Amino acid sequence: MEELRFIMQYIKRHKWHYLAGIVTLFVVDFANLYIPRITGTITDGLTARTLDWSGVKRCLLGLLLLGLTLAVGRFLWRYFLFGSARKIEKELRDDMFAHLEKMSVDYFNENKTGDLMTRFTSDLNAIRMAIGMAVISAFDATVMTVMVIGQMMVYVNVKLTLLALIPMVVICGGTIYYGKIIHARYMERQEAISDLTDYVQESFSGIRVIKAFVREQAQLKAFTKANEKTREKNLNLVRLQAVVMPLLEVFIGVSSLVTLIYGGYLAILGEITLGRFVAFHQYVNMLVWPMLACGDAINTFAQGGASIKRVRAVMEEVPGVRDGQFFELRFEEQRLEASQEADLQAAEGKSGAGRGKSASRAKNRLEAITRQEAENMRGIQPPLTGQITFSHLTYTHKGALEPDLRDICLEVPAGTTLAVIGRTGSGKSTLVNLMLHLYNTERGMILLDGRDINTIPLKELRRQIAYVPQDNFLFSDTLKANIAFGVEGQDMERIVAATKAACIHDSIMEFPDKYDTMVGERGVTLSGGQKQRSSIARALMKDAPILILDDALSAVDTDTEEQLLRNLRENRQGKTTILIAHRISTIQHADVILVLDGGRAAEVGNHARLMEQRGIYYEMFEKQQLEAAMGEQRAALHREYGDEPAAEETMHVIGQAAPLSQGKTMSKTDQAVPPSRKENTSAALPAPGKEAE
Repeated sequence: MEELRFIMQYIKRHKWHYLAGIVTLFVVDFANLYIPRITGTITDGLTARTLDWSGVKRCLLGLLLLGLTLAVGRFLWRYFLFGSARKIEKELRDDMFAHLEKMSVDYFNENKTGDLMTRFTSDLNAIRMAIGMAVISAFDATVMTVMVIGQMMVYVNVKLTLLALIPMVVICGGTIYYGKIIHARYMERQEAISDLTDYVQESFSGIRVIKAFVREQAQLKAFTKANEKTREKNLNLVRLQAVVMPLLEVFIGVSSLVTLIYGGYLAILGEITLGRFVAFHQYVNMLVWPMLACGDAINTFAQGGASIKRVRAVMEEVPGVRDGQFFELRFEEQRLEASQEADLQAAEGKSGAGRGKSASRAKNRLEAITRQEAENMRGIQPPLTGQITFSHLTYTHKGALEPDLRDICLEVPAGTTLAVIGRTGSGKSTLVNLMLHLYNTERGMILLDGRDINTIPLKELRRQIAYVPQDNFLFSDTLKANIAFGVEGQDMERIVAATKAACIHDSIMEFPDKYDTMVGERGVTLSGGQKQRSSIARALMKDAPILILDDALSAVDTDTEEQLLRNLRENRQGKTTILIAHRISTIQHADVILVLDGGRAAEVGNHARLMEQRGIYYEMFEKQQLEAAMGEQRAALHREYGDEPAAEETMHVIGQAAPLSQGKTMSKTDQAVPPSRKENTSAALPAPGKEAE
């Protein structure tokens, strides 16, 4: 019933088309009934020599008109019913895609891509067949059966009709049992197809890893196993159909044989005329289609019901992150306060009337508060300036035993360059994911311009944050389309300006198709550095108040990093920038540096202050300096003996990247304590865009 209610909301949108199709189908079935009567009349007339040529012509003209009616009617019911089924399939696909776009990141972590793709294709196709062909088969079988049986009883013979109905009773009972088994086996088949689709999708996405580790044969064996499972599930379904459909035809054949023998016997006895016997035989043949259609409808409805259940499971999944969650939380809190107030006054012994007035006042206050918050959330939000506040931010991923972030407290003024650094798994990416509201946080833990992110509509929040993720995902489209992805239109002047700032313009101009170059799935035709810089250009196109770069410079060379940091400084003046990196050279000239360790804010300050503390940041700096020095020594030895140094030995020395606020390379001494910071390294955080004095 739940599946029926779910699909009925779509069918109701096209109820007039369905009604027109069913009426047309009824007319076609009704017209079909007169063909046996006309042929019976002709047979009796010619046998008794009571029908002349003009009568024959009238009968033939009637058959011709019936044929035209059937042709037009069949076209119309196909147009209305099949057309509506196709429209509903499209609407379901659109609604499911729109709904999945609202789902949180956790949902896609827990559900396989191949399974979702199967629901978009195979399951929606089964639903279309159920609300299209199966509806036609069921209605046609029911109406045709009732009409034919009525004509057989009235026009031919009651006893002969009842005899013909005996196999139909057996068939109806069998199809009910058959439908339940079909439903279960079809569900198993769809699950197997989902697993196979997911395996294929994952294998093709990771084909480079498979080839690099020479795992083709191992993957093929695993695929063969999944494919065999799918084949077995398909065979389970087909075996049942292979048994049932021939069995159904046997019952139909037996019914026809019995009625022919008994009908012929009645015609010999003279209880029915030869013409009526011919008509009855045609009526029996007309019952063949309803019997077959009944079995087919049961089969299709069972498959469609299973697919509706799978699609409904997706559509009824509640997004983990959505607009209005804070509003709902606030509503519950205020409702509880109002209820507690009413209970308190009741305990103090107030009269019933007094309690009623108190509860009414509490309810009115609650409604006023919730209305105001709803208006604030749905109204036009002012643009962000970029001020960020983390207030005792604590977050634990779903299923994790320990918090990923613990009690982070930090004030980031608008226009500040904030750098976040820490060991792998320290919570750097989690921090920015929470800023984007990809996961839920408690109220008041993250504020943007003093507003809780839970009260900012998701679209408005993310529209004002430009984000470069670690994976640098690019769509299978042109470079131009990828770079302009976050804005409306494809203004080439803005695109070129963004690519120049991201140091990718010159590389693009070297491609044969330049900005119209197709990058392939996930940007496969580009190098790692080109993908990173294209992603940075895409983020710069938004010109958002807040820019987040999550380890976005890890694949670029030293010279490119220097130029990119200078460009960022020029383009991001007065706007907040958050840099996440593992290399201190990338972030050492940021206004504020946050060092995360085990999810905690272990250290906060600028480069000079953190170096003086000689803590985690100092240890990371010294370690990276040592690694760079060793790399230089190995490279020098290779040059001395004429060998080519290994790629990792040519990595840049820490500190050689250009500072965000300067355009020159600093010496190692200056890197440790920059001149502008030597006099005073107090605990106070520097003003945005300025170094500590």
